[in-house]
Amino acid sequence: MNHEHAFVCGNPVLDFAATLRARRSARFEMFATPDRLDAWFIESGLVDSVVPGGEADVERAKAVREAIYHLVTARRHEQDYDQAALDLVNDAARRPPATPQLTRAGRRTEATVEQALSLVARLAVELLSGPDVPLMKECGNPECTRVYVDRSRGTRRHWCGMESCGNKFKAAAYRARKKDASAAAGR
Repeated sequence: MNHEHAFVCGNPVLDFAATLRARRSARFEMFATPDRLDAWFIESGLVDSVVPGGEADVERAKAVREAIYHLVTARRHEQDYDQAALDLVNDAARRPPATPQLTRAGRRTEATVEQALSLVARLAVELLSGPDVPLMKECGNPECTRVYVDRSRGTRRHWCGMESCGNKFKAAAYRARKKDASAAAGR
């Protein structure tokens, strides 16, 4: 299967929140169509198959995603939760979740978009009330707005992922240093 979504945040809830990229600048929407949303649920590993959703499912998923992002941001900055965001996530979490089934081939989870969204919302409740809260950081790339769980030794990680942001940032810094050095040499 061709994976088009990125999973670098260390928690599917944070990967879900990161499907609106570069929030401060370009704002790139990963859930442009219902099939992109369906693909995310499957690629995330939360479900094995999803009943194809429609535009209304996409709008609901985006609303829940934005509510999760606001709650994560509030938690990171030790601010009060926005009540509307809290209500939206809790409402999604109250819906029946996808239920794994045992088959001859092993475990299989089939879901509707609402059931898959319920799983994400329940995981958000766990994340935001759990031990990983102090480990949540925003990527050091100013263009990137992903929040990730830093489980590195000494919690020294600066990027959501080396492939996505770390290498780009390091390469840009290297080029800037090289340019400065050659400019200094030419003085």
